[in-house]
Amino acid sequence: MNKNEVILRFDEASFSHGRNKPILNEVSFSMRRGSKITLMGQNGAGKSTIFHLIAGALVPDSGAIHLGQGVTVAASKQVIPRDQLNLTLREFFQNCFKEKIYDIDPKIDEALEIVNLAADHDKVIKSFSGGQQARLLLASAIIQKPDLLLLDEPTNNLDQEGISHLTQFLVGYQKTCIVISHDADFLNAFTQGVLYLDIFNHKIEQYTGNYFDLLVEITARIERENRKNAQLAKKIIENKEKANYFAQKGGKMRLVAKKMRDEVEEMEEDKVDVRREDKTIRPFIIPCQQDIGGEILNITSFSVMKKHKVVKKEAKISLRKNERLLLVGPNGIGKSTLLESLASGKAKGAEIAQGVKVGYYRQDFSTLNFDDTVFQSLNSAGKDFSEEGFRSLMAGFLITGDLVYAKIGSLSEGQKGLVSFARLVMQKPGLLILDEPTNHINFRHLPVIASALNKYEGAMVLVSHIPEFIKQIRIDEILDLGK
Repeated sequence: MNKNEVILRFDEASFSHGRNKPILNEVSFSMRRGSKITLMGQNGAGKSTIFHLIAGALVPDSGAIHLGQGVTVAASKQVIPRDQLNLTLREFFQNCFKEKIYDIDPKIDEALEIVNLAADHDKVIKSFSGGQQARLLLASAIIQKPDLLLLDEPTNNLDQEGISHLTQFLVGYQKTCIVISHDADFLNAFTQGVLYLDIFNHKIEQYTGNYFDLLVEITARIERENRKNAQLAKKIIENKEKANYFAQKGGKMRLVAKKMRDEVEEMEEDKVDVRREDKTIRPFIIPCQQDIGGEILNITSFSVMKKHKVVKKEAKISLRKNERLLLVGPNGIGKSTLLESLASGKAKGAEIAQGVKVGYYRQDFSTLNFDDTVFQSLNSAGKDFSEEGFRSLMAGFLITGDLVYAKIGSLSEGQKGLVSFARLVMQKPGLLILDEPTNHINFRHLPVIASALNKYEGAMVLVSHIPEFIKQIRIDEILDLGK
């Protein structure tokens, strides 16, 4: 195969989700065989939509998307579709192929080995942990052995061992790959170039190098554009003042004034539309329930999965206001299961004080009703906000305009995450339970979210595989489910 062969080309491709949601505007770029590219952009910009366009699930409104002759494409989604959660592992992988594969078991084992996961082929998908499901999503694309591999947020829910294993695989990967991720360190290990989707002008900018190279180039360009605009602004002010002065003189001076106003219009048009970098959510506070005190959560025992068996363990954990517990352990040990049982009040060996309001952030956003609009979802979480306060809160989480009345199910995964945080603000919980709250979230928002959690005055139980995120939050106690 020719390494210089163009394997994918967008030719002035445009696409919109309806009249009011443009994604691409006459976008053109190309990729060569064997390249490893990162696709970046703000939450909701349309990165996953681009994957659907490449895979042929969507077609452009105008322009064209060209794949090399005979090129096969496989995509790893962000989450396993709900209608596939009741499939067995074998059925799940069989669904990756258009035709029935009769010797699929060896292929499954080969793909699972690449993602460092061993499992019974008759096991039901929903019984796997979030981290294990992330590995299955990756394996579902790898098993197809495509010429072009599309990975959408592949590190979500993965523990550090899983991320390291995936990184090694991609470093040694010989075929073409496009990755969507907000994990800069992960991307920089293998990325050779960046495609940046601008949410404002719906164009794609193509850069050579890794994400850090992208930041340096963008920063330098913004500085150049700002300098040019400052010089033009100064001239525009001077010409306007002169034009006003000459206009008052009358006679031929009015012609001079008109000429200077024309020059002002030309300079206004020459102003560079400075690249508007990703917006960051505004700092926010999650208010704590006021009418609580004393012990909020008590855990005396819990269960974990060891060698496919449920094992009960003793514990002695007590949380009061302003105390935080971090749960750690490998994928599949039972962290999410424990959090879910705590949030539902069904955890054996754990008790939440009576009257304590629980705010639960689930990694799969299943606490949200996908048929609700954003407005309905937030309104059901807390009704004591004024109209002005409500809209201000939503704007702080970048939920503006038509998004307010969009259905939750139509949002990007990152936007669902921001809605979930907005709901926590409105709920004012006494106990906060957070399962991988960094998943799908633009990395620019993470310091703001970490600051909000660090300032939260209620009790908190947290699961996160991102060390840099955890470092920004005061942790009082760690419970390692793997020990």
